[in-house]
Amino acid sequence: MRRLSLSTQTLYAQLLELLTALDLQRTIGQAEGTFTSKTIKGSEYYYYQYSIPGGDKKQVFVGRKNDSLDELVKNFKNEKNLAKADFQQAEILCTQLRAGGAMAADAATGRVLKHLADSGLFRQNATLVGTHAFNVIGNLLGIQWSTGEITEDIDIATQVQIAVPELETDIPETLEKLKMGFLPIPSLNPKHPATSFKVRGQNLKVDILTPARNRTSSEPIYIKAINAAAQPLQYLDFLLVETRKAAVISGAGILVNVPDPARFALHKMITADERDAVFQTKVDKDRLQACQLLDVLMDDRPGDIRLALEEIKKKNWIRRLKNAAAHLERVDNNIYSRFKNFLS
Repeated sequence: MRRLSLSTQTLYAQLLELLTALDLQRTIGQAEGTFTSKTIKGSEYYYYQYSIPGGDKKQVFVGRKNDSLDELVKNFKNEKNLAKADFQQAEILCTQLRAGGAMAADAATGRVLKHLADSGLFRQNATLVGTHAFNVIGNLLGIQWSTGEITEDIDIATQVQIAVPELETDIPETLEKLKMGFLPIPSLNPKHPATSFKVRGQNLKVDILTPARNRTSSEPIYIKAINAAAQPLQYLDFLLVETRKAAVISGAGILVNVPDPARFALHKMITADERDAVFQTKVDKDRLQACQLLDVLMDDRPGDIRLALEEIKKKNWIRRLKNAAAHLERVDNNIYSRFKNFLS
């Protein structure tokens, strides 16, 4: 791995700041679409026209033309011009970041994440996890990972919560509207709903995860806020307690949530240790990612590791973590030796 240049790190900070500001200042001018008018039987009416994934256009009736709607349309055009300039700046920043060596999402992943973000999923505190989160965290820390991790699995983690109507997201509908061929993957138990969606004939897949309620039940949990079921996983709550805003480099950038890097590293160590032997490739990848994260954090943010370890101790997971850490010696003995000092 190597550190991104200071100028590239500054560009990433600018992109994240811009996307955060755009998200906080969402206005009608940032909506995808435009107002149009029609004359019907001598009277003029306003419609709002927008494109849906796949290229089709939809129109929504707004009302008969009057002074109030004329003012709305005028304000919309003004806001649209301001928003357009911001999005163009974000596109430029993403281009500069790619040139500076920051890790960008592939086109298909970027398209899926963009539409999930537009649907409001990440404003509901859903969190990107898995290897895509690892790549994004690298940019957040100013690091280009030497492994150049590539995956076609998009892992989204969310918690069971009371749905806020204006923030509800329909994940199956959002994926279907993309017209990329996403289909639900049937569960091994035909009575259980699908928690994963896969593109027909490709490896692109979206997995929906949620913290397990206990150690014995693995039945999918339906989450009303996203109109989908999620696969419960042990230890996932440890990741979702502390998250960070981050930018996915794709198009004009995508604002997502990712786990706290220190918690992410420790979580990977523990879960790798508990995977079945048939998933050895994933075990090796998790341990390698944990090592790389720890290497950076021990140099730059040792306090973050200590804070995450305090939570591990409160949960009485320290013995599990020490057992898991022992396997890091085979990955990188130097990193393992340094990390042992944090465990003592």
